[in-house]
Amino acid sequence: MSTATITAADINKLRQTTGAGMMDCRKALVESDGDFEKAIDYLRKKGQKVAALRSDREAKEGVIIATATQDNKTGFIVTLACETDFVAKNADFVAFAQSIMDAAIKNNVSSLDELLGCKLDGATISDKINDQVARIGEKIQLARFERIDAPGVAAYIHGAYRMGVLVALTGNSPAELAAGRDVAMQIAAMNPVAVDPDSVPAETVAREKAIVTELIKNDPKMAGKPDAMIEKIAEGKLNAFFKENTLTAQAFVKDAGKTVGEYLKSVHADLKVTQFKRVQLG
Repeated sequence: MSTATITAADINKLRQTTGAGMMDCRKALVESDGDFEKAIDYLRKKGQKVAALRSDREAKEGVIIATATQDNKTGFIVTLACETDFVAKNADFVAFAQSIMDAAIKNNVSSLDELLGCKLDGATISDKINDQVARIGEKIQLARFERIDAPGVAAYIHGAYRMGVLVALTGNSPAELAAGRDVAMQIAAMNPVAVDPDSVPAETVAREKAIVTELIKNDPKMAGKPDAMIEKIAEGKLNAFFKENTLTAQAFVKDAGKTVGEYLKSVHADLKVTQFKRVQLG
């Protein structure tokens, strides 16, 4: 097919299929001698090239979708990153991120690589992202994927898709799931380091203890004090750190008279949070 036989309808069809710009679609059809599938491949290759050229750019904006499955036993977080707030707030970009989440749920995926290989409207999500790069001209990437499986999972999206939280619960009743959402909001606001002191990573404990101990030793009032006293004071300060920075020990934001752990027990005596995921842009 010559350039003269490439019609506006051909260009529009390719544009609707790929989301690429009109001039890019025309060039793709010309370079592919009017072969529609080759033109799509051309645009995808262009998208990959653009992505490579922009790989040094930082994609700190984007959309975070957090969702639980219909039975509330599995939760997913998907982060679709881009360079600018302008793109992140675009309704089509948000819808694209949601379509990726829908594919994650439909295919019950367990990893980022698995999700990238899922089909969306006949193409892989990886290729669809390259189409977006070609059309928008920004670095776009599926930056993060998280999954939680539990008897109950609550999901929460905070701040116009800028943060997503999943909470794993021991229960699945409507009241327990509602409590899970309250706790997810707590996690979004307070950013705890772990569920409880026992689940704080050992490296975090060691780092905090080293910092606290060094601060105590450098206090002029502690000059000449025995190591045993410094150790005891450090343990006390570490316990205070745990109270402030672990979920179940924190004061519940909706009722400061209770800890989160006490709030959970007020909903059901055996209700506990077993893990959580908190993902934030930037």
